Amino acid sequence: MDLLRSLPIGLYLEQPIAWLHRLDPRVKLAWLLSFLAAPIMANSLYRVSLVGLLILITLTAGIPWRVWRQQMGWLLMLSFFVLILGAVSPDGLGVDPQPRLPTAEQGQMLVLGNEFDAKVESRGREQKRLGTEETRSDNQQPSRSVAPASTTNNQQPTDYQYVLFQYWIITVTRRSVELAVRLSTSLFTLIYSTNLYLLTTAPEEITAGLESLMLPLRRFKLPVTEIALTLTLSLRFIPLVMEEVQNLIRSVRTRAINWKKLGIKGALRVWMIVAERLLENLLLRAEQMAKAMTVRGFTTPNTHRVQWHQLRFTPGDWIALMCLVAFWGVRLIWGNEV
Repeated sequence: MDLLRSLPIGLYLEQPIAWLHRLDPRVKLAWLLSFLAAPIMANSLYRVSLVGLLILITLTAGIPWRVWRQQMGWLLMLSFFVLILGAVSPDGLGVDPQPRLPTAEQGQMLVLGNEFDAKVESRGREQKRLGTEETRSDNQQPSRSVAPASTTNNQQPTDYQYVLFQYWIITVTRRSVELAVRLSTSLFTLIYSTNLYLLTTAPEEITAGLESLMLPLRRFKLPVTEIALTLTLSLRFIPLVMEEVQNLIRSVRTRAINWKKLGIKGALRVWMIVAERLLENLLLRAEQMAKAMTVRGFTTPNTHRVQWHQLRFTPGDWIALMCLVAFWGVRLIWGNEV
């Protein structure tokens, strides 16, 4: 098992160079933050359109099939299972939908109640008429009796149904479908937009873009350069962590441990030893990196700066920014939750 190939999450794709690679990292960061913030208080249709937009960007970027199949395939499958599971789960309202039409017993009780009310009302009118008959004039016409209650319309006015599907213990309602769509689309958008950004942006570009955006914070005496350096080292350290985990898993497999004989306590003891060894190896790698920087005479980031990338806007970046403005215009006009 090769974790660096089976789980290529957060790795940079050097070849082939797509149009996403040529965009400025600050522009791509603005798009990433937009994808993360746009689903907030958005309707379900807009959330689904975000998923479609991410898939369209992936297809038009020219990313090889072997790369985005591994990254998007399992994520689409996970989102689909979350959608199905959320649709058949309780909607959380805690109320039972009531039918619009009354049952036979309720209808019979309603008719008997209307007849009783009509008899009481007619008896009251009769007593009132007998009491005031002597004072009426000859040309006064008798009062008309009030007609009984009109019959109710038993037809459904619209085709609206809160329960969309019901079989045995499975009930799919409108709210459960809406919650499932929200959860699955949010999961896909959150993970894949970040992964696509890391796939087409080198770690040095990410840190350079963040350092450029954080330059105004130097007025508040914040160590912007040191923060950018720390971020660069942490991004470079991720593949080392995955490599150490892979080596430890292989070492455990080669020993052919009989987990049934060990039991729960024995298995936990073995994995605690593996975790301790992993921590020791990672600290050893970090110490080696620190010694390498010390040997090369590294003192401060300001005196040993290496400009990996020159940040400047191109016509493609300005087009991407205009598309970003249109993106938020559509979000504010049609994407709000009703």
